[in-house]
Amino acid sequence: MIAIAGIPWDEHSSFMRGPSEAPPLIRAALFSQASGLRSESGIDFPPDLFVDAGDVPVLTGRAMLAAIEDFIAALLDRDLSPLSLGGDHAVTYPIVKAFSRKYRDLTILQFDAHADLYDTFEGNRYSHACPFARIMEEGLVKRLVQVGVRTLNGHEQEQANRFGVEIIEMKDWAQDRVLAFDGPVYLSFDLDVLDPANAPGVSHQEPGGFTTRQVINTLLALEADVVGADIVEFNPRQDVGHLTENLAAKLAKEIAAKMLVRANFSPAHGRVSSSR
Repeated sequence: MIAIAGIPWDEHSSFMRGPSEAPPLIRAALFSQASGLRSESGIDFPPDLFVDAGDVPVLTGRAMLAAIEDFIAALLDRDLSPLSLGGDHAVTYPIVKAFSRKYRDLTILQFDAHADLYDTFEGNRYSHACPFARIMEEGLVKRLVQVGVRTLNGHEQEQANRFGVEIIEMKDWAQDRVLAFDGPVYLSFDLDVLDPANAPGVSHQEPGGFTTRQVINTLLALEADVVGADIVEFNPRQDVGHLTENLAAKLAKEIAAKMLVRANFSPAHGRVSSSR
């Protein structure tokens, strides 16, 4: 079963606040009667597939990081598959700490306009610009693959080289590329990977990203044993006509479908691949 976990926290957002308001809106859109609980993969979700795990109680600083880790670990201990709704991207670090206890050979597939690999940002080592630096320096995963990046600077390139991060920048994206992995995969989805024309409700709008159709097709084609995921950086204060809110719910369903079929997963590749 898939546990929907809300993480209404944006303490480490660097530019503007707002992502803390996202979880109840995404949750409401996900279960809204305006659209059914089904995936474009052809899966109709059974009514009892989703468990609403509620929200992590909001604390501050390191105490909140620990609370997130413990909250997700408790869900994993119950053999639930967490799909977390952020919140800014800082939440991914404690989530992955919890996952790393159960999955020793975990791979992260990150959709993002930003690499989020800063060693420190504006004096903050736990900024939403830093979570993947923390994850990699602590050896929490064996592999990090980033897709859609279009803001890479010299420092983050050095960090990527240091940690062996595999980056597919948006300018190098091929429409026929298929992402395929061996082993358990954690999917971290920052909504700013999409072009702002498709997802205006983010704090850091970066033109030149995926269209909605491109990213859904990429998820449909993904060959991976997806054991958990997060959807982060939806900022309702920036949204237009609920576009990003509804998109986040749509992506939650497509990601949930990938998590649901994991029992029948048979990996065909051991690398990020491109095929027609």
